[in-house]
Amino acid sequence: MRVLLLGADGFLGRHAADVLRALPAAVVLTGGRRPAHDLRVDLATADASTLAGELAALAVDAVVNFAGAVAGSAVKLAEVNARGPAVLCEALREGAPQARLVHIGSAGEYGVCEPGSSLTESADARPVGVYGATKLAGSLAVAGSPLDAVVLRVFNPVGPGSPAGSLPGRLAAELRRVGPEGVVEVGDLSAYRDFVDARDIALAVGLAVTAGGPLPRVLNLASGKAQPVRAIADGLAAAAGFTGRIDESGAGSERSAAVSWQQADITAAATALGWQPRTPLADTLRDLWLSLEPDAAPAPATSGVA
Repeated sequence: MRVLLLGADGFLGRHAADVLRALPAAVVLTGGRRPAHDLRVDLATADASTLAGELAALAVDAVVNFAGAVAGSAVKLAEVNARGPAVLCEALREGAPQARLVHIGSAGEYGVCEPGSSLTESADARPVGVYGATKLAGSLAVAGSPLDAVVLRVFNPVGPGSPAGSLPGRLAAELRRVGPEGVVEVGDLSAYRDFVDARDIALAVGLAVTAGGPLPRVLNLASGKAQPVRAIADGLAAAAGFTGRIDESGAGSERSAAVSWQQADITAAATALGWQPRTPLADTLRDLWLSLEPDAAPAPATSGVA
């Protein structure tokens, strides 16, 4: 099986690469903007016909698309998150119509959720910002295509290698910087999110690539249990042996304020893929802390969560 992994350099893509390379008889090709990739491509600007020829030449059996943008101008978000998947679908229809497409979506596509409820894949999509709207547009392009395709709608991923622009990555780096008795400033941590280990997501990707027969068009990937964002701070503080103070008076994200609760129903993923999350949040945060470089420093970013 020849699998093309787009976005292999990213946080989730790196974990997925490990799982895909362990599949029996799998040949994993990578795609991205660096010359070292097997396919040098930027979906934000790619020409569909040219890409179709390149996909045909690679003879891919599956494509996993992690390529996406979480920040930037509205133009950039639209180019990467909306145009990119649409171009990829068109290219696959022309150059590799037999290939399965596994596209990574986002819980940001859902938007507002009634507190205490769980989001199924049939829930109304009401994104509250440009990021969620552009991710939804890309997922709709995939779900509406005639391809053998599935959108894996990932909720809040955490794990080793969490990017510095995310709350877990930034907070871990800040805890490292201030030491065990310092003060860390964050935004409001009272929102509830459904956190899932990046390595569990990678396992789901492997199952989606190898599953027999067609899959549902959209599958939620999450823990199935909303937890207060404060659990991230508490878990990292425990892993770090931090006894200082976490100050919630800093700037938070607009989306955290607009969406106070998100929790996924993951029944469909269990049925279609035989997948269940298996890593407790405490273990995830411990491994994130242990993976941090000793001299890591926080990147400027808001303290809220997606």
